[in-house]
Amino acid sequence: MRWPLDRCRRRLAWACLLIAGCATASTTERVQLYNDDGVYLFAQGQYRPALECFELALTLHPDDDALLFNAGQCHDRLGHAQTAEKYYVECLQRSARHVEARQAYVALLSRTGRADQANQLIDDWLTQQPDVADGYALDAWRLRQQNAIPQAQARLQQALARDPHHSRALTELALLYEQTGMPDRAYVLYERILARDPRQHEVAQRLEQLKEKGVKRPLPEQ
Repeated sequence: MRWPLDRCRRRLAWACLLIAGCATASTTERVQLYNDDGVYLFAQGQYRPALECFELALTLHPDDDALLFNAGQCHDRLGHAQTAEKYYVECLQRSARHVEARQAYVALLSRTGRADQANQLIDDWLTQQPDVADGYALDAWRLRQQNAIPQAQARLQQALARDPHHSRALTELALLYEQTGMPDRAYVLYERILARDPRQHEVAQRLEQLKEKGVKRPLPEQ
């Protein structure tokens, strides 16, 4: 599907007018506009135009860890593994605790046959931050890929004991529920996640998929 009048190119034209003196806007405002358009396009599955937006934003703010991650995600979805990895690594160099970049980097390493390196990153994270939920949630993801369901559940219990509202841990738990034949429980968790953060586009997609399959919210106990 073509993107009508490409939002990002409209932003670029608008920015050119600003530079020409027809209006004024700060660099921060322009970066935010490009990023907002990129996020919107990414959520629509329009990865190439989204990447254009993030790259435009990076020309104005090349050290922004969020923009680096967003560009990496686009390359990842487009199948550009090497370029995506470069962006993830640069993002983590700028912000070592960028949770989403760590998760994406570990997943990329696993997909490209470097499980040992991925496992080491997870183990290091758990060692360095044993009181933070992020590492436990990521380890649960790893265990779920290996179909080690009880061990993944145990890790998620550890994650949620540290942060009951941890979005990644709740998402992993919902995916476990789906995998083990309890989609109604997953339905409830997806709704809970979206109630706190409606911007979780992939969670919203999972919820819509369950609805399309006829899954309903479980009735309250009498």
